[in-house]
Amino acid sequence: MLPCPGLQHLERIFLLGRSVAPGRWVLSSGSGDCSGFSMSFIQVHKDSDFPLQNLPYGVFSTKEEPRHRLGVAIGDQILDLSVIKHLFNGPALAKHQHVFDQPTLNAFMGLGRPAWTEARALLQRLLSAGEPTLRDNTELRRRAFVPQASATMHLPAHIGDYTDFYSSRQHATNVGIMFRGKENALMPNWLHLPVGYHGRASSVVVSGTPIRRPVGQMKPDNDKPPVFGACKRLDIELEMAFFVGPGNKYGEPIPVSKAHEHIFGMVLMNDWSARDIQKWEYVPLGPFLSKSLGTTISPWVVTMEALMPFVLPNPVQDPKPLPYLQDKEPYTFDINLFVAIKGEGMNTPTTICRSNFKGQSYQHHPKNAIYFA
Repeated sequence: MLPCPGLQHLERIFLLGRSVAPGRWVLSSGSGDCSGFSMSFIQVHKDSDFPLQNLPYGVFSTKEEPRHRLGVAIGDQILDLSVIKHLFNGPALAKHQHVFDQPTLNAFMGLGRPAWTEARALLQRLLSAGEPTLRDNTELRRRAFVPQASATMHLPAHIGDYTDFYSSRQHATNVGIMFRGKENALMPNWLHLPVGYHGRASSVVVSGTPIRRPVGQMKPDNDKPPVFGACKRLDIELEMAFFVGPGNKYGEPIPVSKAHEHIFGMVLMNDWSARDIQKWEYVPLGPFLSKSLGTTISPWVVTMEALMPFVLPNPVQDPKPLPYLQDKEPYTFDINLFVAIKGEGMNTPTTICRSNFKGQSYQHHPKNAIYFA
């Protein structure tokens, strides 16, 4: 297969909050955020994506210690949770300290919201400027902190399965025009249910993993037979993905009012797409080879608790969705996103699009016998 030339996957974790100047956004705390803590004893640059209010989780290793381990980002450092696991001694975590010795986040995510909340509160306290436990223990600090520049990031969790939702009306319309023409751009069911399909979990990779240009059948000319070759219309899709924590019993639905208890956090996702292959193969069962080349996610999982200061009222939906999809509580977020491309011969990346996250996709999933583990 041919490599994809001149394209690098570039990302920042999130641009969140309010506008302070053209192109500048800040992560600002909301009511109750950080439990009263606002400053860390770890130096955090004003433009950092990792202030005390964020604290995303990830999996990392170093050259000196190649073992995969859990970490939390603060400034330009990673706090190694395996080193401080003995400090997680609250009621939800005291008997589960072993989860911080695991090579993925799965065990920790599976403990549920009480454990997540307790861990976040402890981490914010330990990293705050006024807390001496880490700040004044030179030996513990030496072992517990790793410069991000010295770390290699890995997939944050073992991904057994994933569903890709078609949840942007603009995107669905644009792709529909590309494949079916303007008159049939948006399929009738799109207005009533969250359209989704199961993706290939084995090809989900962490940011920085090279993506190879796929090959497959294409039909560039309707009057000629299909041809086989390398994709000529490789595309990107800027998406948000969420990780599910506690599962549900097989066949047991999750009501929309309880969905927040299952969602641990979010990552950026690039759903690489071979449009010329997709156009020919997607009827009648959807994409296959055109979506199997790779799905890139960011290494840091931003928790839903960190995002709550940016919650927005749910958008008005027209037509009104069926009752099982209606949520009275606000659960969409002001998350500003952008995509930048740096090609061969370019000194700096060029921003090609900006967007903002809004939407609801999780609730439709577990209505039948779908099992979340």
